[in-house]
Parts: sequence; structure tokens; C-alpha cells
Amino acid sequence: MSNQNSKYDELAEILVELVGGKGNISFFTHCITRLRFNVKDKGLIEEKAIDGTRGVVGSQWQGDQFQIIIGQHVGEVYKVICEKIGYENKKEVSSDEIVEETGKKKFSIGKIFDAISGCMTPLLPLLIGGGMLKAILLILTQFSLISVESSTYVILSLVGDAAFYFLPVFVGATGARKFGANMGFGMLIGASLIHPQFLEAVASGTPLSVYGLPVFAANYSSTIIPMILSTFILSYVEKYVTKYTPKVLQSMAVPVVTLLIMIPLTFCLLAPLGSIIGFYLADLIMWLYNTTGFLAVGVTSAVYILLCLTGMHTAILPIGFTMLTTVGYDPLLFTGAILYTVNQGIVALIVAIRTKDVEERSTALTCVITALIAGISEPALFGFSLKNKKLFYSSMIGCLVGGLYIGITKTYAYALTGTAGLLALPGYVGPNSMNLVNMCIGIAISCVVTFALGMVFAYSKDSKEKNVKEKNVEVA
Repeated sequence: MSNQNSKYDELAEILVELVGGKGNISFFTHCITRLRFNVKDKGLIEEKAIDGTRGVVGSQWQGDQFQIIIGQHVGEVYKVICEKIGYENKKEVSSDEIVEETGKKKFSIGKIFDAISGCMTPLLPLLIGGGMLKAILLILTQFSLISVESSTYVILSLVGDAAFYFLPVFVGATGARKFGANMGFGMLIGASLIHPQFLEAVASGTPLSVYGLPVFAANYSSTIIPMILSTFILSYVEKYVTKYTPKVLQSMAVPVVTLLIMIPLTFCLLAPLGSIIGFYLADLIMWLYNTTGFLAVGVTSAVYILLCLTGMHTAILPIGFTMLTTVGYDPLLFTGAILYTVNQGIVALIVAIRTKDVEERSTALTCVITALIAGISEPALFGFSLKNKKLFYSSMIGCLVGGLYIGITKTYAYALTGTAGLLALPGYVGPNSMNLVNMCIGIAISCVVTFALGMVFAYSKDSKEKNVKEKNVEVA
């Protein structure tokens, strides 16, 4: 094991033990800041001990998924845990198999969010890389630092576009992995939806059918929801085909029969349904925005902190992305994410200024950089905002005021940069030169309001006395 990973060896051992041991882990992944566990027995998880472990920012349940907030080093911790439990060589367990082992089968909204998050979180680095490439090229061309005809521009542009264009293939892999299906099947189905011959038939209006069933004509490039639905059903189809196929024939029959069943299901039902859901979600967002105007932006920005607390912020990523691919811009979700994230950096800055604890100040300053530059909010959220409700509410009010200004000026996000910090600003470079300026002004307004309220109220005399009492109780 490398020296870098050995730093997290003890933390990994403790966490594996506190989540019930490797035998209790049925699915394991991570996002930018959180370790995400699906377990067979929730009762084996020792939440209080986990929260008190050095190196852990906090923990929470999102539906049936247990999340441990680590921060910017989550990738290293994840790798060490994988090595310890042998997860890289472990057959992933589907949701049905978990049900069989636990004896419980419940449907909930939380499970839907868990499923979407499980499909999307592994793709965040890919989306960040592709989005930032496109944003950098946009800035370079705006200042005439690169020609759109240069080979460098062409190569970088096609790589950035590929990150989004081939999303059905990528989601085919992550969706199959999440639901316990074969990743090869998932990727093949995703690739089929964006095959040049299929897209050409759609563009020319050529009617298509399979087994006599009409195929819905749609362009599925850059889509997410169709493949989440398809891989979910794929996991059941593959499971039952395998179950009822003699073992001697499985290596040949399972792939063929699974695909023969999934082809009509995908092209005639699941992919069209996912496409329709995506369009209706985009229409709903636009209806909300057109009906309530700037209030929608302000409220969305204010409550975005609650989305992050519940882990729903990753699950709504497909909605924002659908907005970009259908109407060309997003007026709500990305703005809310940026204001929330930046203001968590301001919360950490307030703590760094007002605290007299040297270690806490160091941690707070790290959280400032993490939120403002890296766009990672959870360390500040769980480390400071949740521990001081006045800071929590100050940030919500700051986001509300900044969001109202951005809504009034009709400022939109035109590109997905993959980050929610200040580095997301290139995504607001649009046809109107004032769009980026107004976004910067809105961020500044929200930060000033959060900073002023936090400095005045969060560290008032009553707050200090309350904190002293709480510390005395803890010591006692």
C-alpha cells in the first residue's frame, strides 16, 4: 500500500468495523465528499461512533443508503476500504438480493434518489472534466486566445463534447453496476441508442419497428433518465433469464436472450418513457420559473442547503442537465447550487475570523478554500453550519437575497462546468455579456448578507454563552 493510502489505513479499518464489517456491505461507492454504503443490516451501523471518529465530518441516511462525509480526501479513503474488503473483486449485490437477505421489501422516494445518485455519482469526475474543458475553450475564444479552426481547439472540444454526448453509454455502465446487472449489457444498450444509423433514421423520419412494435423516434444523445430506467429493468431481465437457463447453456444463451428481450423494451418503452419524463421535468421547471419569476430562483437558492442535507442534490443533476439540452439554459438549479456552496465558504470564513481555537481556525480556512475553489460544501456544512443554527439560517437568507437579484436580472447558466464553486462562473458566459456580470453581483450580494448576518447574530453574546454551556456539558 502506498504512503498516501497508509495515512487512511486506520480510518478505513475503523469505518469498516463500525458499518458492521465487510460482510454487511452490499454496495459501496463514493461521490466528491461522501462514502456511500448500502448495507444488509442497518442495525449493525454505529452512527454515533462514526460521527465521533477523527477524519469524519458527519454521517446521515439517505433512504436506504448510509453516507459518511469525509471531505476532499474521500477518494483515497475509498480506495483503502476497497483494498481492505476486497470490493474490487467482489460481485456486487442487486437490490433484489439485498431484499432476499434482509427479508424486507419497501418502496420509497428515498430509494429512487438512491438509485439516481448511484448511477450519477461515479460520473461526476467525467462531467467535471468535460464541463471545464468546454468552459475553458469558451473563455479562450471569447478573448481570441485560440481559434475555433485550430486542431488543438477541435481535439479539446470533441473530448469535452464526448463527455456529455456519450452519457447513455456511461450511465449504461454505472446503472448496470448500481442495479447488479452486467456492465457490458448496459453499455451496449446505451451505445445502441446513439448509434449513427439509428440517429440518421430518426433525423430523416424513417419509421422503425422491432418485432412489429413501433420504435419511438428520438435522439437520446446526452440523455440520462432513459438509461437509468433501462438498466433497472435490465437487472431483472438478466436475473430471471439466468435463473431459468440451464447452466450448460448460460454462457451463450443468457447474453442473446437478455438482449432480445431488452431491445424492444428499451427502444419501444423504457427509453421513450425516460425521454418524456425528462422533457416534462424541464417543462415543470420552466413553468415554475415563468409563473413565479425571480421568487423561484430565490427560494430554490435558499432551500438548496436542504437538498444537500438529504443527498438529493446529486439526484436532481439529471433535471438541470435536461434543461441545458432542451431549452439551452438552466435558470434555477445550477444557480442555487453555486450560491449555496459559495455561502458555505463564507460560513467557514466567519468561523475562522471569530473562533479563538487555533485548530478550528485552521479547519475553517481549509473549508473556505474547499468551498470557494473546489466547490465542495459538505465539510463546512457538517462541520460548522449544522453546529450553529444561526450560521445555517444566515446562509439561507444570503442565498435567498442573492437568488432574488439573479432572478430579477434573468441570469442563466448556459453550460455545466461540473463544479459549484467560483470556478463554475464560466458556465454563465452567454449571448448577453451582462449575464456573467449579474451572476457575479448576485454572488457578491449573497456573500455580503451571509457574512453580515453571521458576524452579528451567530456570535452574539447569547450564542457565546450557549456554546460555553454546551462545552461544559460535554466535558462533564
